[in-house]
Amino acid sequence: MKKLVLLSLLPLFCITLSCSSEWIPVDLLVQNATVYTVDETFSTVDGFVIKDGKILETGNVEQLVSKYNPSEIYDAGGKTIFPGLIDAHAHLYGLGNSLQIVDLVGTQSYDEVLERVVSFQQEKNVDFIEGRGWDQNDWELKEFPTKDKLDSLFPDTPVVLRRIDGHALLANTKALDLGGVTPETSMDGGEVIVKDGELTGILVDAPMSLVYTNAPEVSVETAARSLVEAEEICLSLGLTTVNDAGLPRKVIEMIDSLQRRDEMKLRVYAMVANFEENLDYYLNKGIIKTDRLNVRSVKVYADGALGSRGAAMKAPYSDQPGHYGAMITTEAQMDSLAKRIADAGYQMNTHAIGDSANVAVLRAYSRVLEGKTDTRWKVEHAQVVSISDFDYFSKNIIPSIQPTHATSDMYWAEDRVGPDRIKGAYAYKTLLNKAGIVALGTDFPVEKVNPMHTFYAAVARKDLENYPDGGYRMEEALSREEALRGMTIWAAYSNFEEMEKGSIEDGKFADFVVLDQDIMKVHEDSIPNVRVLATFVNGELVYGN
Repeated sequence: MKKLVLLSLLPLFCITLSCSSEWIPVDLLVQNATVYTVDETFSTVDGFVIKDGKILETGNVEQLVSKYNPSEIYDAGGKTIFPGLIDAHAHLYGLGNSLQIVDLVGTQSYDEVLERVVSFQQEKNVDFIEGRGWDQNDWELKEFPTKDKLDSLFPDTPVVLRRIDGHALLANTKALDLGGVTPETSMDGGEVIVKDGELTGILVDAPMSLVYTNAPEVSVETAARSLVEAEEICLSLGLTTVNDAGLPRKVIEMIDSLQRRDEMKLRVYAMVANFEENLDYYLNKGIIKTDRLNVRSVKVYADGALGSRGAAMKAPYSDQPGHYGAMITTEAQMDSLAKRIADAGYQMNTHAIGDSANVAVLRAYSRVLEGKTDTRWKVEHAQVVSISDFDYFSKNIIPSIQPTHATSDMYWAEDRVGPDRIKGAYAYKTLLNKAGIVALGTDFPVEKVNPMHTFYAAVARKDLENYPDGGYRMEEALSREEALRGMTIWAAYSNFEEMEKGSIEDGKFADFVVLDQDIMKVHEDSIPNVRVLATFVNGELVYGN
């Protein structure tokens, strides 16, 4: 039975509720729900009304029906409703792209990686094979693979397989040769891994760009399909806004075009990728803002990832003596870039994983933002922070964090950084206490898209197998209210959008999600299995019924 009913059912409904004869016309009445408004007092109501895509009033349904005449009624069947969920750090276009290439997520060995690549090529027969999602930390032999087997299987077709975090890849000889990569190749901000004078096929961070120089150009049709397919996944999981962490101009403009043609309902906070041509265009053009698109920030990479040992550390890696990782953007470059971004009135959002990268970013921010207010610059990930550096965070310098990173990395993270540095890693409660807010995301497709996993990892600090008992370093867990705020109103605040979304309040966009269980009350180990029954954007049902 449909839960969205027409006005013809309203008179019978109003007989029992004594509706007024002077109704105010509205588009939709939402009733029969526990509605978490996520307002300042974290209040709940049992209904609200919508007009022209915005929430007109929240409150008691009996009072609402005595005042308003809705064209339609949505009966939530006694379920719970939350504000539309916001992923504060993700890769929407990257998710769409991952649907077009070899899916290597969840592979348990290098042999399984090869099997998937072979199967993909037998079906697709492409001229340039791309894949993403392998993680050597999930394998019995927790070491980077080498290109030998890949070469024997694909001697004449270039193959490039990115690690799950996107900060390392394995390429075969054909791809390396086309990219001009040799054992002597060296680039700042990354590493070409060589063993016994020979290329292993592993490239970390900066040199990865070399093997893509001969990759085929993505067609407009494929790019658009990637975005729309990624959007479908997001809407089905209750996301109504996604922050895409680093996009080129052509993709941002494609998102805008799809949204304006009403072919894309999802709202996007687009961070401009830190390429000179992007900066020249957007920093001169200024902030771009529509109801669905917000372009006012630049995504910068300070360093690489912990899993590939590319994160920049103050002291050597505990499991690789003498190795410090690498800065992708030097501190001098960071200062110059930060000043340019600040002068343009844009927000700077910088990927920082290692403790050395984090302090470099925090110092650069502090220098450039001195005397400025309400800048809301973000440190994306803030993954390993020295205890002495937490005081840099505030509502002017916001931690944008991904709780599932903690539960994905907890098996090996301490091996990388040791028992002392781990105390400042994945330290979400400490970050919240210092900054006053945290913005929560997933970093999909590095992690799974499902925001219920984010919520669970934040509050229970467990993986999807409910491990470990009692949670991982529970002193850094968030409360359920804190986690929900981080996925709604605090994420909106970090985007300068708290006056238009992030809570169910009068005058805000009617973005909301209906869940089959109440995540504020259900047993914590049931949270990952909570399902989305319906997603609304602008008061329009865009998923479910």
